Order: sequence, then structure tokens, then C-alpha cells
Amino acid sequence: MTTAPANPHPYERLTPDLIIEAVESLGWMSDRRILALNSYENRVYQLGIEDAAPLIVKFYRPGRWSDAAIHEEHGFALELASAEVPVVPPLLRDGRTLFEFDGFRFALFERHGGRWPELNSTDERVWMGRFMGRIHAIGRTQPFRYRERIDVARLGDESREFLLENGWLPAHLEEAYDSLTGDLLDRIADTFDAVGALRQLRLHGDCHRGNVLWTDGGPHFVDLDDCATGPAIQDLWMLIAGSRSEMGEQLADLLQGYAQFCPFDHREIALIESLRTLRMIHYSAWLARRWEDPAFPHAFPWFEEPRYWEGHVLALREQLAAIDEGPIELP
Repeated sequence: MTTAPANPHPYERLTPDLIIEAVESLGWMSDRRILALNSYENRVYQLGIEDAAPLIVKFYRPGRWSDAAIHEEHGFALELASAEVPVVPPLLRDGRTLFEFDGFRFALFERHGGRWPELNSTDERVWMGRFMGRIHAIGRTQPFRYRERIDVARLGDESREFLLENGWLPAHLEEAYDSLTGDLLDRIADTFDAVGALRQLRLHGDCHRGNVLWTDGGPHFVDLDDCATGPAIQDLWMLIAGSRSEMGEQLADLLQGYAQFCPFDHREIALIESLRTLRMIHYSAWLARRWEDPAFPHAFPWFEEPRYWEGHVLALREQLAAIDEGPIELP
């Protein structure tokens, strides 16, 4: 089993003093109150500001994104906000949204609260569908040039190879994982081929309920860090859960609202279980790739245990059956 390296991680230099100095370098004066927010890929803090509302400061993971990719994230958020879509864009300072201090790139945002959406009612799901339709209507107007793509090679093949080549699988599961994921990725590739060419658009990219905040005024996003290019269904399938019939009913509600602002190609429904499987494989590889960051072993101690991988292989076997069962049906 792979173990965490002894080399220090760049985030270890991100001290409270550095955080405050970075924000104050742009002209704000901090009251030195800092609250670390829940974020592992980047580091995100709420920073108190004298005689003003607190700001949210996001320090980008060193080496993850190019400046061009971050500018596309910011540009998409600003484009959505200018169209009055409820997304919290980065703050502009002297015409810029991306800043650097002592080797760290960072951005600032207004603080916006909210709760995770339950999406238990038809009305809430239709409302959420309208929200996603508005985002995608703008996402269709021009392409990303530097953001990643939602595809089998990046999420599936590269993730599988990383885990196998770097010894993350317990010895008694390595052969089973190798064979199972090989079969799954073949099945997924066949599913994408059967669906055929689909329109690719700018997406949120990681649209699970934890990334949506809900207020009395409806849903909004506060971060587009994983925005990507892909099919529209990528931003919809993570909002449904339960049995196949329950997911069909929930998706129908989402699409009822979605269609008010953006057309939807119903062929994409056939990709839901394939996309779910790709996310599962990629998630495990993401944890493995980040294991040198001390925050990850602390937050995910179960990741190195054989029991996790046994459950992961079992869940992937269930996904093979789900893909073979065919697309979810709408009522």
C-alpha cells in the first residue's frame, strides 16, 4: 500500500499571517478573524474585514490549473452573473480577478450563505432544473479552450492506470479490479459510441448537492472550480438519487424546468450510469493523487484500508449491472 511521502506540502506555508498579508496586499484591512472552510482541493477561508462584511479567499492548489484555465473559470462566472444567473463571481480589483502573493495564486469572493438543497418536492426540482437550464443556455454560447473535458480517457482510463501502476490496490483485489474496470470501461465506451455525437458545452462539472446553496430566493453556486466541457447530463445526474423509478421521476421534474431555458437531448439519459461509474473510479484516483497533502490522510483515513477497496470493487460490480440494465426511464 502506498504511504504518504515525507516531503512538506506547499500548503504548509499557507499560514494565517500569509493569508492576511495576501488580502491586505490588495487594499483591504483585515480584523484578523479567519475561519477555514470545507475545501480539500484548494484552501478556502472566510476572512474578517474591518468595517465591512467578511470576504471569502480561495488559494488555488499549486500546479493544478494554468492561469488560462483559472481565467476561464472566472470569466464563465462573471458571464453568468452578468446575465443575472445566481452565481457568486470572483471580485474584480483593478480589472483583475486572479492575484498572486508569495507564490500562491488566489481569488476573492463575497460571502453568501445557504443550505444544501433537499430537492424533495417537485417544485424544488423544477426550480433547480430552471437554474441549470439558464446556466447551460449560456454555456452553449461559446467553448472553453483550456478547461478539462468530461470523457472516458481522463476520468476512467487515466485514473485506473494511476491506481494500478502506483500500487494502491490491496494485493488480493488487484487482479479483480484490473479485470472489472477493464470490462466497465469497454462497456462505457460502447455506451458512448451507441449514443453518438452529442453537443459539448461549458458545465459546472461537479454539480452534486453539496456544491449548491439554497436560500429563500432559490439555488446558487459559490464556486465553479471544476467547470469543464461535456454533455449537459453531467450537471443533472448527480441531483437524482434512489431507485430507478425514483430517479426517473426526479429527472423528469428537473428536465421540466430545464427545458424552459435550454433544449435537452434525451439520448444523454443513456450516459447516466456510465458517468456515475467514471466518477467513482476518478474519485478514488483523486484521493490517491492527493495523498501527499497532509489534509487527505487526516480527512480520509479509511482510504488506505482494505475494507474501502473491497467496498469499492463491490460497488463497481453493481455499476456493471446498472449499465447493462439500460437507461433510466422517464414516467
